[in-house]
Amino acid sequence: MTSESHSPDPARCPVTGQPATEQGAGPARASRTSRQEPVPNEAIKRDATGVYRVHSFQAARDILRSEGVRQAGFMAEAAGEMGGRTPLMTRMPVLFAEGEEHHEMRRATARYFTPAAVGAYQPMIAALADDLMAQLVRQGEANLDDLSLHLGVNVAARVVGLTSSRLPGMEKRITAFVEGPGNSEPGAAQPSGRLESARQQAHLGLFYLLDVKPAIRARRKARRDDLISYLLDRGYNDLEIMTECLTYGTAGMVTTREFITVAAWHLLKSPGLRADYVHGTEKQRYDILHEILRLEPVVGTLYRRAQTELTVGDTVIPPGSLLALNVQHANLDPQVAGDSPEQLCPARPLPRGVQPPVLSFGDGHHRCPGAFLAIKESDVFLRRVLLWQDLELVQEPQVTYNEVVKGFELRGLRVRLGRRA
Repeated sequence: MTSESHSPDPARCPVTGQPATEQGAGPARASRTSRQEPVPNEAIKRDATGVYRVHSFQAARDILRSEGVRQAGFMAEAAGEMGGRTPLMTRMPVLFAEGEEHHEMRRATARYFTPAAVGAYQPMIAALADDLMAQLVRQGEANLDDLSLHLGVNVAARVVGLTSSRLPGMEKRITAFVEGPGNSEPGAAQPSGRLESARQQAHLGLFYLLDVKPAIRARRKARRDDLISYLLDRGYNDLEIMTECLTYGTAGMVTTREFITVAAWHLLKSPGLRADYVHGTEKQRYDILHEILRLEPVVGTLYRRAQTELTVGDTVIPPGSLLALNVQHANLDPQVAGDSPEQLCPARPLPRGVQPPVLSFGDGHHRCPGAFLAIKESDVFLRRVLLWQDLELVQEPQVTYNEVVKGFELRGLRVRLGRRA
């Protein structure tokens, strides 16, 4: 991937032959959202608080695939401390469950996220994307992150079954759960007080009454091919269904919004890459999206709690230890990504068994089930947007960091259609 030692030329992508820096976001690195933290030399480093920070790909993947760890991210431990299983809620959400309970749930719901199922969603996704493009044409300009949120919400709602809401505005009711002042790292200080507690209870109440309850009522009368109907068949009660809706809803709506936005940002800033994407085959377009996702993982840190003593490489990790897996650092590991790992190079050669996004969708039994769906809806929407030659970038987004999701947030990516449109 790098040029010969006697040549001053920049690193080149082995697939296209183009200079890697021209395909990325700048002369040094393609990432636009990174906090610019240097990647440590150590694969695993224990910090002053006792947390094992994991930076290498192999160590991170070994931990994610281990049966000796359990989910500790996304407020999983806080949920357990509050009594994850109660008389009103006997089942743990799929995101938090472990062992055979988790495996059985994943096997049963996998049919909603297979490539064949995602292909069946294509007409629905295309219709939503066309509606959003018509809105952009009418208005002339819009924030692309707002359009992508609308797409993500409606696609996820169709898969989950949240299609009977009493009032519009489910986007705001969903995003309210991840836009608060919390921090999902186990042990981190959390906002407290009656006001914050009341705020969270109000959000839950509105989401249940306006979105979840009407969907349950409609599916009790007539089942449909969606997750809520399946949960009803399994005997889930309203509280358990609401919890699963939150899990799948926030994952499918919030993270897809950020990825579509960051992918659009890369493509709008690189005319050559945009042309390759718009005119490429589906595989070539997916290669570009996967490579952007490798550099820009929407969830930047994954957490696991060691249940037993673990030996990862040369490091022995005691039971009970917290492990923080830095996804972006793992994705930049030259042992996996090769030369110039910080550069955007679609279809870069990877070792056998390593997926193009590397660890951006996680790995092991908690790997994101909606990976196929996320890429499909992103591609359907982005191709429609970027086909317009008169589409131009008006304003670059503001980059902030969300401590609940442990990932970037992009707001205000404004685009405009020219006069010919």
